[in-house]
Amino acid sequence: MSITTRFAPSPTGYLHVGGARTALFSWLYARKHGGKFILRIEDTDLERSTQESVNAILEGMAWLGLDYDEGPYYQTHHFDRYKEIIQQLIAQGDAYYCYCSKDALEQLRTEQMANKEKPRYNGKCRELKGLEEGIEAVIRFKNPIDGVVTIEDLVKGDIVVANKELDDLIIARADGSPTYNLTVVVDDMDMKVTHVIRGDDHINNTPRQMNILKALGAELPKYAHLPMILGSDGARLSKRHGAVSVMQFRDDGYLPEALLNYLVRLGWSHGDQEIFSLDEMVEYFELDNVNVSASTFNMEKLLWLNHQYIMNSDPVHVARHLSWHMGQLGIDPADGPDLVDVVKAQRERSKTLVEMAAASVYFYKEFDSYDEKAAKKNFTVGSDDVLEQLHAKLAEMKSWSAEPLHQVVVDLAEALGLNMGKVAQPLRVAVCGSAVSPAIDITLTLIGREKTLARLDKAISYIRSQK
Repeated sequence: MSITTRFAPSPTGYLHVGGARTALFSWLYARKHGGKFILRIEDTDLERSTQESVNAILEGMAWLGLDYDEGPYYQTHHFDRYKEIIQQLIAQGDAYYCYCSKDALEQLRTEQMANKEKPRYNGKCRELKGLEEGIEAVIRFKNPIDGVVTIEDLVKGDIVVANKELDDLIIARADGSPTYNLTVVVDDMDMKVTHVIRGDDHINNTPRQMNILKALGAELPKYAHLPMILGSDGARLSKRHGAVSVMQFRDDGYLPEALLNYLVRLGWSHGDQEIFSLDEMVEYFELDNVNVSASTFNMEKLLWLNHQYIMNSDPVHVARHLSWHMGQLGIDPADGPDLVDVVKAQRERSKTLVEMAAASVYFYKEFDSYDEKAAKKNFTVGSDDVLEQLHAKLAEMKSWSAEPLHQVVVDLAEALGLNMGKVAQPLRVAVCGSAVSPAIDITLTLIGREKTLARLDKAISYIRSQK
């Protein structure tokens, strides 16, 4: 059997981490089994769907690298097909017009709740024939009354629902527009989706959708309902827990592979392994290993994982993502050292690309002032003379590379009878503006000869102006 999965977000907001995990699991399952992965935009909620949200979904998918084989398909482009199916269901006797007013339905609901009954439509219009002109009507699916629906869930096991617990859901609104439970069925049928992988908040919809598929004589897909993602407080993950938008993680300096790795471990495992390449995810992924219980989103764990990826990924790849963050700081990476070299110098100390970018500004841009604490500690009596001698020796250098630069600092410290810190730290503050940077020889190499000498001149003048 040829496998087809789909990711079908509603464009009513950003791509959130729960949706991204669903997309990832669907993508992995298709890639694992040589199948097809489809992106479908479920935009029939015309009041809430926006182009901005569509763009956010597409941007998030692209940043994560979850490529799709078909799509994006838009449900609003298929209204004629949905109407055709609705008319087919009516003709078969599997759907009917319902004329009950909203007030009547609300009164029914109130009475049922007062009697401690499950609120559901009572089927009042179920046996009416034809369409009464001039009266507003919705169209309902005539759900079977007897028997059960068994969801053979690939994650949760068999879930059995009695048909008498399911009411006759609305499949077309009074204005003729189709509802979610109708459109998703038609699309899954037409697109020959074999595996529906989605959040377990859809479990209540699944038996209803299965009954519509049966009425249409369609082959049922296999279902896998993923457990929800919780915040640290045990509540469902939401904005109040922090960054839940995929692109917010990009903005906060995470690598897409780190987020994917973290998401795949939210509800799935392969032994005790924590870090997976994308190829390993595809190789090992199976729905059998998806946990039944909910998972808790842990920002500290994600931050740790991101640091691992920054340290161990190809520096060229990291530099490509760092470039965007440098641009956010108004820096053109072409106006300074190669970003790949900056990544190599900064990756051990940077947990996010935002940190790395902020810590690398001085390689590209002049700073206006010195860190007050660093200057007070390191720009002391005599430090201007040390910097002046360093300037003289550095100006004479023929090869501006790490090893000879390191030797200049060592030799001067020995000649002056000072420890390395008394030479390297004033030098660091002079050229970086603070007391924190990579090894001083690497720092000088990245800053370059001209900037280093100019900044030494500036520091010497500053120290002498403070006397």
